[in-house]
Amino acid sequence: MQENYEITIIGRQTIEQETGEIKLDTLGDYSERNGVKYISYMEYDNDAPYTGHKKILKIEPTGTVTMLSPGSPTRLILEKGRRHKCMYDTGAGLLSLGVFTQTLKHDLSAEGGMLRIRYTLDLDAHLSSENDIIVRLKKRGGTPDGTAIQ
Repeated sequence: MQENYEITIIGRQTIEQETGEIKLDTLGDYSERNGVKYISYMEYDNDAPYTGHKKILKIEPTGTVTMLSPGSPTRLILEKGRRHKCMYDTGAGLLSLGVFTQTLKHDLSAEGGMLRIRYTLDLDAHLSSENDIIVRLKKRGGTPDGTAIQ
């Protein structure tokens, strides 16, 4: 995997009116094939900092985003206005979650851009959390792009 893009991911999760936020700054890759856009990067665990897990965001021309983790059954499907049942690997076993996407927009290009997704997770049709993910992509050596999306 080439690491020719700077990637910043901000994730916010609200559970029972308490919000937590995480931020990840990493290097990764962006590519386009047949109209499908891909963002890939490595994610490292604090407990095993030398063991990385590849993460892929697949953005379809239809607007569907799939979050993949190769080698793991985890697969979140995000499509504005639709609910999907998805599998999530907790490390202790698989969990079946409902994912409803409220907002999904992006302005990604070879120069960079931004992807924003707001969605809820439910377990057995009971709201579990509200989530907001912002992915900023900047070509290394380039200028930031994508600040127009709100």
